[in-house]
Amino acid sequence: MSARVILLVEDNPQDEFLIRRSLTAMHPENRVDVVRDGQQALDYLFREGEFVRLRGEALPVAVLLDIDLPEIGGHEVLARLRIDERTQCLPIVILTSSDAEKDCLKSYACGANGFVRKPLELVDLVEAVKRLGAYWLDINEPPVTMHAAPKTFPGGVTRH
Repeated sequence: MSARVILLVEDNPQDEFLIRRSLTAMHPENRVDVVRDGQQALDYLFREGEFVRLRGEALPVAVLLDIDLPEIGGHEVLARLRIDERTQCLPIVILTSSDAEKDCLKSYACGANGFVRKPLELVDLVEAVKRLGAYWLDINEPPVTMHAAPKTFPGGVTRH
């Protein structure tokens, strides 16, 4: 299996360490890139700013996105990614410590592919992340192309 990339958008260094370690334990050949705020996430995925050097590289196979981020919050990042044809089909999972139902609902309304609450116990967090990695790296079938036809959502919102 060839190496694949997951983007982790996480501002908590301890969570970053555990999540990265859990993902690479399953497949050491895979790469976990980390950005620590919403603006960095957008720059990374759109290959702008400090990440312009990544132009021409494939997008990650999945994004694990925290909600409560500096600069630009996770929901805003998600909404911006879903309206751009380059990233509208990119698998994005919200990985957060929030247990608010409104955060879950808003995440799905903005186009999240999943919503996972970070367990409080470290061993449970490691296990949850391993299962996430197994799904997005081993089981999920990504689209052949990231360019899809515009899609109209409830309320008349069209995403290209």
